[in-house]
Order: sequence, then C-alpha cells, then structure tokens
Amino acid sequence: MLYQIISLCGAVMILVAYAGNQRGWMDRASLWYNLLNFVGSGLLGWIAIVDHRFGFILLEVAWALLSIPPLIASARASRARA
Repeated sequence: MLYQIISLCGAVMILVAYAGNQRGWMDRASLWYNLLNFVGSGLLGWIAIVDHRFGFILLEVAWALLSIPPLIASARASRARA
C-alpha cells in the first residue's frame, strides 16, 4: 500500500508539471517544472527498482536525469539575479 501511495505521488507530480506546461502556468525552463519532474520521476524510478520493472527503471531514471541540467541552469540563473 505504501508503494502505491508513493507511486501515485510521483505520477501526480509529473502530471502537474505537464498540465502546468500545457496551460502556460510554467515553462520548460522553470524551477518548479523541472523540480516536479525530477522528484516525481525519482519516486517512480525508485518504485520501479523495488519492483524490478526494467522498462520503467530506464524510463524514470532517464526522465530524472534529463531534469537535472535545467535545474542546474535555473539555480545558476537565480544566483546571478541575486
């Protein structure tokens, strides 16, 4: 049951980021968009590892890794503004 709750939280995070992007509430370069994608896919990737779901492990780990460069760029940009 705990794994189901964790996976639902991860899925909701990714879907909120996607919906936010589609609605224009956040863009691909925004901190929140990439943070939601990173944490959500990290949670789903962890659940996939626990369940030995190799296709989902690949998908979610790649999704999380692809969220890292924009997160770093966003952090650098906010430091440059400060």
